[in-house]
Amino acid sequence: MSEFWLISAPGDKENLQALERMNTVTSKSNLSYNTKFSIPDFKVGTLDSLVGLSDELGKLDTFAESLIKRMAQSVVEVMEDSKGKVPENLLANGGLKEKLKCLKIDLTSFVTHFEWDMAKYPAKQPLVCVVDTLAKQLAQIETDLKSRTAAYNTLKTNLENLEKKSMGNLFTRTLSDIVSKEDFVLDSEYLVTLLVIVPKPSYAQWQKTYESLSDMVVPRSTKLIAEDNEGGLFTVTLFRKVIDDFKTKAKENKFTVREFYYDEKEIKREREELSRLLSDKKQQYQTSCVALKKGSSTFPDHKVQVTPLGNPDRPAAGQTDRERESEGEGEGPLLRWLKVNFSEAFIAWIHIKALRVFVESVLRGHVTMSGDIFMITTVCVCGQCATGM
Repeated sequence: MSEFWLISAPGDKENLQALERMNTVTSKSNLSYNTKFSIPDFKVGTLDSLVGLSDELGKLDTFAESLIKRMAQSVVEVMEDSKGKVPENLLANGGLKEKLKCLKIDLTSFVTHFEWDMAKYPAKQPLVCVVDTLAKQLAQIETDLKSRTAAYNTLKTNLENLEKKSMGNLFTRTLSDIVSKEDFVLDSEYLVTLLVIVPKPSYAQWQKTYESLSDMVVPRSTKLIAEDNEGGLFTVTLFRKVIDDFKTKAKENKFTVREFYYDEKEIKREREELSRLLSDKKQQYQTSCVALKKGSSTFPDHKVQVTPLGNPDRPAAGQTDRERESEGEGEGPLLRWLKVNFSEAFIAWIHIKALRVFVESVLRGHVTMSGDIFMITTVCVCGQCATGM
């Protein structure tokens, strides 16, 4: 991985010759690739102001780097299982010439062909004003980043919590996407329909014994409505007054009565909530490889397949709305915002680097006000070879 160094040297003949010698040595040994790093003449101000700026720029440099890393991580999280495409979404807007300002270029090219943005950060302003502009810009980006990522993470968490209900076996998962109104006797004063989980090896035993587990069980009222790898979900209708007795006898025979009350409004509300969350999350990030499919971090592969029976219009319970979503194209607002503002933050950071080198050089008396040369060096092997020159 390449490393970048900013090196300043006074613009007199002797140092130009030293710079030429450095280029010769590094090119022969293939240690680095050196390019010009030009900055304008700034209004320096007093020595006291420069000392204050030196401290402020150091803190601002650290803050900008931290912000950029957080934004890059947010892009990774939003793109989820398209992480291989993350680098092509972390670019800098701008080019080498004014007519190329609208182009997106990779970060290395931007750094090695850096040009000071006079429109955003006028060099005619005092350095204090330029630094203040950069600080306010980064602070605003951070504020927006916090609010946007917080909203996204809340949405993602709510979706994950809701989807957890549709995972697991028949003992733990939601039944709202398995059962239908036709499976139950509803609005009856005397009758009630229970759901019973029966192990697969005990299907025959259930069919033979369920009517005799208690008095007042409706004959031939059982129906297998869904099953997973371990067992099946059966309905049975009986009189309300024998519910407790039936549950006790069922437990003795290793049949499990699943507590469930069919509420059409609640089931509809749950389905609509899942659909809304899926839609909201999808709108934050859409590409041809949308992260709303099986295998993504919010859709674990260990989900148990549950197959509803007897109703062909009902989708398989193991298949969620997420898998049935068509894969969209384009970009959602969160990813688009991250890309644009990552570029803005990165560009601001490089301007801060330039200012920091300039201020430190002036304070150390290494730089005159005109003809100064700033070099950016791409150093290989973590800079170890270059430091030995």
